[in-house]
Amino acid sequence: MTDKRTFLKTAVATAVALSAGAAAPTAMAIPEGMEKCMGIAKAGMNDCGTSSHSCAGQAKVDGAPEEWVAVPKGTCEKIVGGKTA
Repeated sequence: MTDKRTFLKTAVATAVALSAGAAAPTAMAIPEGMEKCMGIAKAGMNDCGTSSHSCAGQAKVDGAPEEWVAVPKGTCEKIVGGKTA
């Protein structure tokens, strides 16, 4: 009986921990001298997750306004459609 309870407690604790980890936002450290430039990423070439997905490389279309790539500071505003975050 004790083994079943221990197993159940462990299973529930694992499920809770995994669901909490999945809900945590994904953050990417932007290198020094770079900035986020939104709206210029090509499909499959974004640098990090958004509200519609959680990983880099999952942009579905070119130029989606929420998708971003890291570019050298000061260049984003020079790119047509580019906006800093």
